Amino acid sequence: MFQLSDYAGRGYNLIHNRLFPGRKRLSSLMIYATDLCDSGCKHCLIWAKRPVKYLPFDVIVKLMRSKCVHASTMVGLEGGEFLLHPEADRILEWFSRHHRNYDLFSNCLRPEKLIEAVKKYKPHRLYISLDGDQDTYLHMRGKDGYEKVLQVIREVKDIVPVFVMFTLSPYNDFGDLKHVAAICREHKVFLRVGIYNNIPFFDTIEDAGQLAFGQLKNSEVLTYTKAKEMQDRKRSGEAAEEVAGGKATVGRGDYASLIPEEIREYSENYDYIRLYEQWSTKKIRLGCNSILDSLIVLPDGDVPLCQHLSNRLGNIYEISLDEAFNSPASNKTQHHYSANCNQCWVSYHRKYDIILYRTFEKYFGRWAASKMLGYYKWDEDETLSYKDVVG
Repeated sequence: MFQLSDYAGRGYNLIHNRLFPGRKRLSSLMIYATDLCDSGCKHCLIWAKRPVKYLPFDVIVKLMRSKCVHASTMVGLEGGEFLLHPEADRILEWFSRHHRNYDLFSNCLRPEKLIEAVKKYKPHRLYISLDGDQDTYLHMRGKDGYEKVLQVIREVKDIVPVFVMFTLSPYNDFGDLKHVAAICREHKVFLRVGIYNNIPFFDTIEDAGQLAFGQLKNSEVLTYTKAKEMQDRKRSGEAAEEVAGGKATVGRGDYASLIPEEIREYSENYDYIRLYEQWSTKKIRLGCNSILDSLIVLPDGDVPLCQHLSNRLGNIYEISLDEAFNSPASNKTQHHYSANCNQCWVSYHRKYDIILYRTFEKYFGRWAASKMLGYYKWDEDETLSYKDVVG
């Protein structure tokens, strides 16, 4: 899915950032340029946020001139829906001229505008969302955008690498994943799977750890009024409505057999999905290394420690990005959570950790890997290797 240069660059930053913690370099910078969105997803309520916020063009350019940002830093431009940003074209033009190492994220609901932008500005990669077949797409994302996604795939797959993002959640199931994998194989595009997590910026409602995949799959579309009611209830501390069924998928002995065989073609997805069972049952323990070389900037200027926790390293309207990432206080926070946090299975963070630990273990063995990266285990039995657990 990724080139050797992607891994080599991140490996170099891993060594550099450990040797010089006050001068860390960014491997990844995700810029959530706006929370305005024209979708209506059940697994992400960004689209119901009010008032809408934007990161202005000048602020984004200032971020890119930070010392921690290098030519090799992979920048993600997303939202919300990035193309709804009032300065989207101006921002894309700047990146096409000054930092070609950037990815564009989109829901494809405005296919003509997206296709035009890809052809004109040539992002390094295009990430688009597809969470199942046409029926699942409608009830999960609230808009009839299935054919629009296919239109975008057909028209730009030979222009830039296309990554189809699938979120496995209570609102879809492994059958939907199999369907999307087949589409990726047919069109020769990449598949990138994430698993539903409780991410503060996304205003998620349902507890990710308490629901099985597909448990809330239905034909209803979430309205704005209902979404606001759910948000208000969560802010007031009211409990979510009870859902019958329990944790039917995770924790059963047949979990691994439910994963579509096609996913084995995408190793970065297969082990991430396969090991979710170990994480959800508190058997796996990996350090979080991604927070030492990756940052997220939100539309209001906040710089969170990671996607899952509410901790903030600062706000770019108050301090520089370099200070937020490399100040002594930030370093202390980052290293504490890097060594001690095992609270999420967010793909942005955990896929990197899986690759890092499995690679070190393969070439140096478990003992040496633990000395270099810190204590870890793949399962309840600490003697089991990655190969023993994943196969």
